[in-house]
Amino acid sequence: MSTCETQGVKVTARPSYLVEQSTPDQERWVWSYQITIVNESDDTVQLVDRHWVVTNAGGEVEEVRGEGVIGQQPVLSPGQEFKYESFCPLSTDFGFMRGSYGMMRSDGTRFEATIAPFVLLLPALLN
Repeated sequence: MSTCETQGVKVTARPSYLVEQSTPDQERWVWSYQITIVNESDDTVQLVDRHWVVTNAGGEVEEVRGEGVIGQQPVLSPGQEFKYESFCPLSTDFGFMRGSYGMMRSDGTRFEATIAPFVLLLPALLN
């Protein structure tokens, strides 16, 4: 899990290994991640775009950029939160994700809300 607050926007990420979606014999491990975005600022903000950096155990890096999240560009009033879930396949049994959301304030100014790094790790490796 990771949590980071940037200019009043708090982003929390909670990963979970998906056994039923993974096929280790084919070098495919899949994690879901739940994201919670809370607007703790005094201004309305909109999530405009995303940038993910995914690193596998071999150090291979994949960057993913796109508009919004899950087909949405949510607008968050002060105190409002937005949750969504997505997934990430890897070719190794662990890795890391980090990134940012491009946010727009009601006055049109833009900033990047940081998604702090979080680990994609098999539950058995946690012990």
